[in-house]
Amino acid sequence: MLRSVWSGSSDLDELIEQTLQGGFDGLEGPIPKEIEHRHKLRQKLAEHQLVYIAEATTGIHPDAPEDWWIPQRDRTIQDHLNDLRWTVEHAIDMGAMFVSTMCGYDAWSWQQNVDFFGQALELEQTSGVTISFETHRSRSLFNPWITRDLLAQFPEMKLTCDFSHWCVVCERLLDSEWTILEQCAQRAMHIHCRVGYAQHAQVPDPRAPEYTAALAAHERWWDLIWKAQKQRGFSQVTMNPEFLWDGYMQTLPFTKMPIADVWDVTCWMAERQRQQFMQSGFGEAALINKKLS
Repeated sequence: MLRSVWSGSSDLDELIEQTLQGGFDGLEGPIPKEIEHRHKLRQKLAEHQLVYIAEATTGIHPDAPEDWWIPQRDRTIQDHLNDLRWTVEHAIDMGAMFVSTMCGYDAWSWQQNVDFFGQALELEQTSGVTISFETHRSRSLFNPWITRDLLAQFPEMKLTCDFSHWCVVCERLLDSEWTILEQCAQRAMHIHCRVGYAQHAQVPDPRAPEYTAALAAHERWWDLIWKAQKQRGFSQVTMNPEFLWDGYMQTLPFTKMPIADVWDVTCWMAERQRQQFMQSGFGEAALINKKLS
């Protein structure tokens, strides 16, 4: 059970301390660009025996703010590949389990997507670093149908499944696309267990009764992934309750006061999914969770 670096302090020591206190087993986030920051992160991960998933975000303009994740129209396929390659090249030195990437662009043509993913998968093969492609708004895998078609085109493609994005893109829960969900489950490498609904990629608080249906739907989809991973012989599974602040957590008008506490929700979701995993009959698998070891 990992947590996103975007849900905590920008101070690494504070982030690590909160992660440990929350009972998480590791971090998911981008590899720092500065050498000294990379060394410090690697040292802290090793010191506290925390696992790490490296996050690659492609197609961002070099002058864009660090917290602005929308790919830019003028970024070429080669720009996206260069961004991904940088993370892949540093992932081994960082001790990353694998690379999870928000990549591509929702406005690309079919041929542009085929060109990009074909080269990205060649990079995976030549580097020996596993790459998991995230289902994410504004990206190539922004809806179920383009994802279905790319999975058919590239049988070796693996997914980081964040279905919360598809809920808002499609403006509905996704049970109507069960066949595609089953196909995604067969390729799922990693899960982001944020809960979305028809009007937003993040419910304010999944404990609230008005979001019962959305939570239950997402848990059906994650259970589908766990079953597929067990059938595929996975010895470990990874999950990240990626509830976030900026833009994701709704705020009160004028005051910008968040209407729920992201870290409280994150910890609640992590513990709930540990229990869901065990109660669903997957307890014999090696969930990365020191609490169970």
